[in-house]
Amino acid sequence: MSVYPVIISQTNFVNHDDLKYPYEERGLQFGDGVYEVIRIYNGTYYLLLEHVNRLFRSAEAIKIELPFTREEITDLLQELLEKNSMATDGKLYLQASRGSAPREHTFPSNVPANVYAYMEDFPRNLKNLSDGVSTITQRDVRWENCYIKSLNLLPNVIAKQEAKENGSYEAILHKEGVVTECSSSNVYLVKDGKIYTHPATNNILHGCVRMRIEKFTRDLDIPLIEEAFSVSDIATADELFLSSSTSEVLPIVKVDSDTIGDGRPGRITARLQEAYERDANLAKHKV
Repeated sequence: MSVYPVIISQTNFVNHDDLKYPYEERGLQFGDGVYEVIRIYNGTYYLLLEHVNRLFRSAEAIKIELPFTREEITDLLQELLEKNSMATDGKLYLQASRGSAPREHTFPSNVPANVYAYMEDFPRNLKNLSDGVSTITQRDVRWENCYIKSLNLLPNVIAKQEAKENGSYEAILHKEGVVTECSSSNVYLVKDGKIYTHPATNNILHGCVRMRIEKFTRDLDIPLIEEAFSVSDIATADELFLSSSTSEVLPIVKVDSDTIGDGRPGRITARLQEAYERDANLAKHKV
């Protein structure tokens, strides 16, 4: 896939080998931009509107003027899907930076945003969804505006690498023992039939799948409490799971040296996985 990335600021489709920007590009030099990752199932975007709306919220928060309306970008992304003949499971990466200009910390004047998108095949990891994954805990050293999906991801990258080097899937981040989220996903604790997760403040990214989970819990009459839990609560949790566009609803069965519950994905997590699959029109995986 990713045969035809699109420079959306010029509404021009080009082959990925022909995509070039000047070295004085603010996304490259300052991380001055925002992005989205959108899931594709069977050739159809999942939660496209939610991702487009969040892109605009993030861009507005850092004062980037996007060169299109929500309707225009939605149409262009649909056209990109068709040009790539994407008919399987995949993901789309969409990025907007403040543009190309001589390197100065202050914003350049009259410079259009640089926007591009590309897609690639990305099959579902059914083994992880069925068996669950292990995670580690890491101190959250990120900035105070994590609700903006910005390009400034170095702390996330380092935490994710630490998890990988420890044979784990993710890193659960915490500020002085209070769990915020993971390096690239939201995280939830289940105790006595109730789900706990950090409130949607500036300290976390309010994930599009997280927003859908809020709907699922209402439909399933499962209490969802936006209340932060601590690292010390994890050892006695009945279940733990994370969510993101690429991980879906993913059980966590081990954190550091602690086994969660009986070491198998729990029933509430499984119910949310089933709700996710119904919502995305997916075939049910084996739990």
